[in-house]
Amino acid sequence: MPKKIGVVADTNACLDYFDHDYNIPIMRSMIHLGDKEYIDHEELTAEDFYKRIKADKSIFPKTSQPSTQSMVDIYESMKKEGYTDLIVVTISSHMSGIYGAAQVAAERVEGLDVHVFDSKSVAFPEAKMALEAARLAKQNTSVETIIKALEHIRDNNHIYFAVDTLAYLVKNGRLSNAQGFMGSMLKIKPLLHISKDGKVENVEKIRTFKKAVNRVVEMYLEETKGLDVEPFICHAHNDAVRDEIEDALKAADPKLETVFSMPLTPAVGAHAGPGAIGLGYYVKKS
Repeated sequence: MPKKIGVVADTNACLDYFDHDYNIPIMRSMIHLGDKEYIDHEELTAEDFYKRIKADKSIFPKTSQPSTQSMVDIYESMKKEGYTDLIVVTISSHMSGIYGAAQVAAERVEGLDVHVFDSKSVAFPEAKMALEAARLAKQNTSVETIIKALEHIRDNNHIYFAVDTLAYLVKNGRLSNAQGFMGSMLKIKPLLHISKDGKVENVEKIRTFKKAVNRVVEMYLEETKGLDVEPFICHAHNDAVRDEIEDALKAADPKLETVFSMPLTPAVGAHAGPGAIGLGYYVKKS
C-alpha cells in the first residue's frame, strides 16, 4: 500500500504570511492580552496585534501553546483524509513545549506514523522546512529522504536579531531577569541569535537599537561571504528598518534581486516585542 505523507506545522512558523498552495494544518497558540485570549492569526493578525500593544503599553502579551488534544484532533483529521504518515515540524524545543506535546499527541493516535521534527529554530527556517517537506511529499518522496532534507535546512541556517526592548524576552522567560535588569539599566539593545541547538542567546551588548541593526547586517555579510544563500528578514511591524536592511543587502550585492521578508506572527512577537527585527540566511544545497 503506497504511503500518503502529510505535513503539519505550528503557529511559530508564521506560515499564514507565506503564499503557498500546500495542505499544511497549523497547530495554533493562544495570545493573551489582558483578560482576553485569541487564536493566533485566526482571531488576531500580526498587524492588529502590534497596533494594540503599541497603543496600550499597560497590556503585556502572553502566549500559551496549543493543547495536546487540539494536536490529536489535527492528526485524526489527517488520518481521515487518508494520510499514513505525518511530518510535524515544530519550533525549537528549547523555546517551547510544543515539540514534546506533539510527541505525546502522536502516541494517542493509532494507525498513523507521526514523525515530530525539531526545527531548532522559529519563523522563516521553520516555515522553510515545512514547505520543503510538503513539496517533497507531493513528489512521493520517502519519509527518510524528507527528514534528511529538513536536517540540511536545520543545520544550514542562521538568524541574528535585534530587539528594541528586553522586557518581552524577560517577562516571557526567554532571557533571565538579571540580564533584563542590566540591559534596562544600561539601555542595552542586545544583538541576539538562535544557536545551532535552538536557543536564543546574546551575542553582543550594544548601546542603541540602530547600532544593533547595523551590527546585524555586518555579521550577516561577514558570515555569508562567498556562500550561495537565501536571505530573509523577519520583523515585528518594523517596515522602515526592514527596508533599510534590504537596501543595505542589495548595495552589498548588486546581483541580489529580492529579499524575502515576513512579519512575526503574534505568538512570536509576544516574545520579541514590537520593533524587533531579524536577518538570517539559509545556505542552499550545492
